[in-house]
Amino acid sequence: MSETAESRPPRIDCVLICGGVWHDMDFARLELLKLLAEDPSVRTRVFEDYENLDAIRAAQVLITYTCDVTPSLAAQEVLRDWLSAGGRWYALHGTNSVLRLLENGLWDAPRWAPLFMDLLGSQFVSHPPIAPYTVTVADPGHPLVQGIEPFDTTDELYHMERHGELHVLLETECGEEGTGFVEAAQARGTHPVLYIKRHGKGGVLYNTLGHCRGHYDLQPMLDWWPTVDRCAWDLPVFYELLRRGIAWTKQREG
Repeated sequence: MSETAESRPPRIDCVLICGGVWHDMDFARLELLKLLAEDPSVRTRVFEDYENLDAIRAAQVLITYTCDVTPSLAAQEVLRDWLSAGGRWYALHGTNSVLRLLENGLWDAPRWAPLFMDLLGSQFVSHPPIAPYTVTVADPGHPLVQGIEPFDTTDELYHMERHGELHVLLETECGEEGTGFVEAAQARGTHPVLYIKRHGKGGVLYNTLGHCRGHYDLQPMLDWWPTVDRCAWDLPVFYELLRRGIAWTKQREG
């Protein structure tokens, strides 16, 4: 049977935003691009911030892996409208972070971008030292986590301020404080690891896993970090969650 225009999969325009501080952005960017390239219908543009508003407006899919990258108010309003109209956004790891180092040596999470955090459904406030913890399934019947068994990972366990109604898919328990952060005491309890927040016809899928750091990624604070940290990126289950999340972004209601 010859190929026809009707039988061809439609092109999917994706924006990947990967940038910021304290993480191996080169590694994360390459890994995400390789996953996106598994579907030849996905055409991806790559940026380090949110300020190419026309690219976001034209995209069907948004993937973000950032740390301390805050969109301008104009970009936040474009993201709000884009989500409401049906856009799907897979936000990873530090996307919900706003960080400032105070004179006392503690890290603060200022509430400077309330619209942005409302869109994401959470704001990072602290994490304990990187150590093993167990991730459990909060909604085993949901397709994004169906068949996923509880698993152990060594990663940054995010303590977050929640914004709005979240459909939690994966979660973890924590009793440790967020060492080195102003809001360290918010640590104890159950914390989302993977969740969905709906917006109109679209929504955000947030995955807190995926810390990564190479030797040079703490400059100028530290010239050389002695280890290469890959955390959840070392786990096949994390790549399964990434693939399922990317597939989710390509779906549309109706």
